[in-house]
Amino acid sequence: MTRVRYFAAAAEAAGTDAEERPETTLAELRAAVVSEHPALGDILPKCAVMVDGVRSDDDRSLDGVALIDVLPPFAGG
Repeated sequence: MTRVRYFAAAAEAAGTDAEERPETTLAELRAAVVSEHPALGDILPKCAVMVDGVRSDDDRSLDGVALIDVLPPFAGG
């Protein structure tokens, strides 16, 4: 299981700030969280997805991954 943390607008859309997920690839994870949390459908494509602290935009295996952070764009600096 991989822990997924949602921040700011992503947490609001998901209705939670964290959950444990069983998916084995990033593509499966993206599809599953949008299916279970439809409000993420609009925001997830705009989010930075950090896999164990490294930004990942491609499909990749989640074997051995402990933490995924879903970070929407932030205003300000």
